[in-house]
Amino acid sequence: MSSEPSAPNSPEVFDAKGFLATLTEAPGVYRMLGADDAVLYVGKAKNLKRRVSSYFQKSGHSPRIALMLQQVAQVETTATRSEAEALILENTLIKKLAPKYNILFRDDKSYPYIGLSGGEFPRLFYHRGPFVKKSHYFGPFPSGLAVRESIQLIQKTFLLRTCEEAVFAHRSRPCLMHQIRRCKAPCVGLISAEAYGADVRLAELFLKGRHAEVIDRLTRQMAIESTALRFEQAAAFRDQVKALQAVLHRQYVSSTREADIDIVVAVVDRGDLCVNLAMVRGGLHMGDRAYFPQAATATMVAEASEGLAAFIEQHYADQPAPTRVILDPSALDDLPESVQGGGPRNEMERAWTEMALNNARLAVTARRQARNRSSQRLKALREALKMAEAPSRIECFDISHTMGEGTVASCVVCIDGAMKKGEYRRFNIAGIEPGDDYAAMRQTLTRRYEKVATGDSPPPDLILIDGGKGQHAVARSVLAELGLDYLASIGVAKGEERKPGLETLLVHGQDEPLQLAPDHPGFHLIQEIRDEAHRFAIAGHRARRAKARGRSKLEDVTGIGPTRRRRLLAQFGGLDGVIAATVEDLCRVDGISRKLAAEIHRQLHSN
Repeated sequence: MSSEPSAPNSPEVFDAKGFLATLTEAPGVYRMLGADDAVLYVGKAKNLKRRVSSYFQKSGHSPRIALMLQQVAQVETTATRSEAEALILENTLIKKLAPKYNILFRDDKSYPYIGLSGGEFPRLFYHRGPFVKKSHYFGPFPSGLAVRESIQLIQKTFLLRTCEEAVFAHRSRPCLMHQIRRCKAPCVGLISAEAYGADVRLAELFLKGRHAEVIDRLTRQMAIESTALRFEQAAAFRDQVKALQAVLHRQYVSSTREADIDIVVAVVDRGDLCVNLAMVRGGLHMGDRAYFPQAATATMVAEASEGLAAFIEQHYADQPAPTRVILDPSALDDLPESVQGGGPRNEMERAWTEMALNNARLAVTARRQARNRSSQRLKALREALKMAEAPSRIECFDISHTMGEGTVASCVVCIDGAMKKGEYRRFNIAGIEPGDDYAAMRQTLTRRYEKVATGDSPPPDLILIDGGKGQHAVARSVLAELGLDYLASIGVAKGEERKPGLETLLVHGQDEPLQLAPDHPGFHLIQEIRDEAHRFAIAGHRARRAKARGRSKLEDVTGIGPTRRRRLLAQFGGLDGVIAATVEDLCRVDGISRKLAAEIHRQLHSN
């Protein structure tokens, strides 16, 4: 049982130990979420398992991080191929999600890009800051060093100029860059605009990630020159190919193209199907989310393509598809007309697909580990309670109020060891003596289990009551009245000084209270469910209390709708002014007759 809680924002229960056991050691990005699914914090990690574990296994955090950790209800992760990709994705998510506890925001302008200017002989240049019209930009890159090394590679391969426009326009002879074979000297006409343009187009293809296409073109040109016995030219193409084969690793979590793309992939691992959806909006990779079929249909899925097809049909029935959907497996028949889908077309799209597939596999592994852990906890609980079978469906009840005001009861549901939010219910309690928790519990259980008694709702395998002997006795009385006395139940009584880990379990049918060890897996499950019922009840109570305290007396006056209410409040400067007004004063408001004014005055002064 609970009245007003001690914590200002009690989060949805988060099982840090269980979650950390499922994490990968790959680099990536993590997102801390609160009970309302709001993103609290976004961070990057070279090793996701090690970095996220440090929050929950170490002490001495700053006040800001300590406060954030009190509100964490869920952690989401996205694995990337490198720490550099994690850096870019972190920046993207921070900019889009604006997490409350991230202090330093890095704008896109702080990341370096490679630029190609416009004009007849485009210039290759390093860029930070706002984009300029008529120039093309490629990136972002994780560091200035990565950009400079890439520019050197492109210079060496395609011999594009890097000099400033003022220098280019006033050259009378080739500069040092031409002498060391880093530029073809378009400034003094040593290469035609057409030939220079061909080199620029190859450089653009390379910067867009179409490495294989560039290398194929150069290889074919090398073969042509070699066949024609122009060995010096053939050697030049050979050197270009060799340089490109050693290309610096490019980043794929952000694209300069303003593209809206969904990447939808499916994997099946040991009978577990996972569909992973990654979203690119405005050229920015926004992270991904794993989807699993309902338990009733999971065993029916034979192939990844079947699961993917079902997801596509259902997902895009509710929302419009982007301009392009990348699929893996890509060979799908009968796609919806609104979905323009297919396999990846270039290296960037292949990288996106690879990352989505990897995250799908990680999600399957994490889900399997969590399922095994849930199974172990249910088994331990069954043994501790001496039940014939492990409880598949557990329902837990709690009452919340402040000195009897705004009483709300919660019912949370745990199925097969996992909380099911879609099954949660709240009950606004009325018609009882304020603060009477026994009466509140009786009303709650009666309303809930009347539906079970009539067959309109499934019965639970175990009922948890957050309270001591009195509350548990009320629960047993209600169940007996409804003919449900066969249902198992437990009263979770708080221990000494209400410290977590010292709770006593009042098991129906057992004379002596049960005290489980603080590290007992079954006891952990009971605590998790009880804490979730507590959180859910408090959230409902606060909402009801705020609504009651914020309600205007004018809302209860017969004949006053929203429009007239706004006019009255505006005319008299608020509710106090309306209450102080005479009938004659009220008549002067547009739309208020003398009869209505008299009724308003009477009702406002009746209490």
